Amino acid sequence: MHPPLQLVAIELPVAIGAHGVELPPRRDSKPMPSLFSFAPAPLSYLFLALLFAVPRQSPAQQAPQPPLRVAIVGLTHGHVEGFLSALPQHKDVELVGIADDDPALFAKYRKKYSLPETLFYRSEANMIERTRPQAVLVYTSIAKHRPAIEIAAQYGVSVMVEKPLTISLADALAIRTTARHYKIHVLVNYETTWYASNKAAYDEVQQGRIGAIRRVVVHDGHEGPKEIGVPPEFLSWLTDPAQNGAGALYDFGCYGVDLMTWLMHGETPLTVTAVVNHDKPELYPRVDDDATIVLTYPHAQAVIMASWNWPFGRKDMEVYGETGYAITVGPDKLRLRLPHESEERLTTATPLEGPQSNSLSYLAAVLRGQLEPKGDLTALDTNVVVMQILDAARESARTGKSIRLTRLEE
Repeated sequence: MHPPLQLVAIELPVAIGAHGVELPPRRDSKPMPSLFSFAPAPLSYLFLALLFAVPRQSPAQQAPQPPLRVAIVGLTHGHVEGFLSALPQHKDVELVGIADDDPALFAKYRKKYSLPETLFYRSEANMIERTRPQAVLVYTSIAKHRPAIEIAAQYGVSVMVEKPLTISLADALAIRTTARHYKIHVLVNYETTWYASNKAAYDEVQQGRIGAIRRVVVHDGHEGPKEIGVPPEFLSWLTDPAQNGAGALYDFGCYGVDLMTWLMHGETPLTVTAVVNHDKPELYPRVDDDATIVLTYPHAQAVIMASWNWPFGRKDMEVYGETGYAITVGPDKLRLRLPHESEERLTTATPLEGPQSNSLSYLAAVLRGQLEPKGDLTALDTNVVVMQILDAARESARTGKSIRLTRLEE
C-alpha cells in the first residue's frame, strides 16, 4: 500500500474571474503565467494541490535508522541459539562480534549459522575495542554476568543478559552502581516477557476488571535440563551452584518472581519462604531440582513453583483478584472469568507490537531513547528486587526459616 497523500498548497499566481481574489506570488520567485485561467479560484487551487501532492512520510521513512550494532559475550548459555536463529529476521540489528575463550564453541555455532570467522574474539574487551558495539548480549553462566557487565560499562556499552540478573543481591547492587556510574542500560531477558498472555493478564488487573490482586500462582519449568538434552557446556554450569546460584530455584523461580514483582509495581514482599527438593540426586547431586517459593504482601500472596520435574515443559500464571481471575495458557491465550460471569471463557490475547514484542526490538528502542526501561519485566530496577527475593529464597531453603524483607535503599 502507498502511504496516504498529503496535500501541499503551491503558491502560484492565478488569473481569476470576478468572484475570486488573486493570490500574490511567492517572494522568492517570479510570477508565473496562469495555468487554469478559466477556473474559479477554489477549483484551480484544488487542482494544483492534487497535481503537486506528495506522500506523507513517517519520521522513520524520512530518516532510516542504521542497524543496531550488537555483540555476543559467551556461548555457553543455550539461549544464544534463539538469538542466532532469529537474527536473519532482524534487519535492524547487526552482529559485529562474538567473544568466548573456547574456539571449539565458536566453530560449532559458526558452522551451524554460517557465521564469518572474523566475528570471533577471545577477549570481551578486545572485541569491544575493535568492533565498537552499541550493546552486548551476555550468554555466559549467571555468575559471569557481573564481570561481563563491568567490562562493557567501562566502554560505555549497554548490556542485556539472560535471566536472572545475577547470582546474589550483593552482585545485583554492584551492577546497579556500575550502571548508574557509567550511565549504561542493563536489561534482563526473560522468554515470558514476550508472551502476549502475560500482558493481557496484567492489563486485566490494571483496568480493575478482576479487582485487586489477592493470589498469584506461577508454574515454570520442564522435565529437567539433562532430560531435554541441553548442550554439555550449558548443563555443566546449570548444575553448579557457584555458577547458577541454585538449581531449579534460580533457573525457573526467577520467572515467577519477575512476574509478581511487575504485577506489584516493584513492591518488596514482607516475607519470602522457600522449600526445595532433590528428587533426582543421581542426575543433579549439587543443586535442587524442584522448588516452591511463597511471597507474602500486606493483602496478597504469590506461590511460585519452579521445577525440573514437570511431566511437560510449562510457563503459565494464574492471577486471582477480588472479583475475577485471569489464567494464562501458553504465550497467547487467556482463561478469563469476570464478575457476574457464570463460567470462564478462553480468549486470545492481543499480539504484542513494536518494541514490546521481542527482546531485540526492545533493546533497540531503549538505546535509541524511544522507551524508558523502568518498572517493567526487563528493567534493572525490577530485577534488583527480583534478586533480593531470590537471594532470600535461597537462604530460606538453606535455613528452613521465612526471611523478612524491607525495601531496598535507592
